[in-house]
Amino acid sequence: MKAKHQRLVLIVIALAALIAAVLLAIWGLRSQASYFYVPSEILASRPDPDRGVRLGGMVERGSIKTEPDGVTIAFVVQDGKARVPVRFRGIVPSLFVEGSGVVAEGKLARDGTFIADNLLAKHDERYVPREMKEMTEAQARQVVAETK
Repeated sequence: MKAKHQRLVLIVIALAALIAAVLLAIWGLRSQASYFYVPSEILASRPDPDRGVRLGGMVERGSIKTEPDGVTIAFVVQDGKARVPVRFRGIVPSLFVEGSGVVAEGKLARDGTFIADNLLAKHDERYVPREMKEMTEAQARQVVAETK
């Protein structure tokens, strides 16, 4: 076999190995993908009940209720077009309040309730950490400069 043919065989083997690695990575990540829905989308095209998804929207004012066990909360996520009831068992983030943005990770139950495993609270662009509210503007700039 000539050297030219040996290089060609090595290139073909390397390409086959690369394609196999990419296919294995795609197959491995397929079950880890979590799709993002807003309430109107999740009601229009319901995901499979066993599929983990993310639900994002605003927490409806007056909807947060703590159940008698003390650790389960029920609330409604809305996007102005649709509403989805959500149940979450666990410790809620400190920024989780009525009227704020939230991303819930979990599954949609057959009865239309979203069972959340994890909550991510969002804040608006005017958010200032509690520790920095009482600082003067010069002190805040100094803290920001020191943390860079």
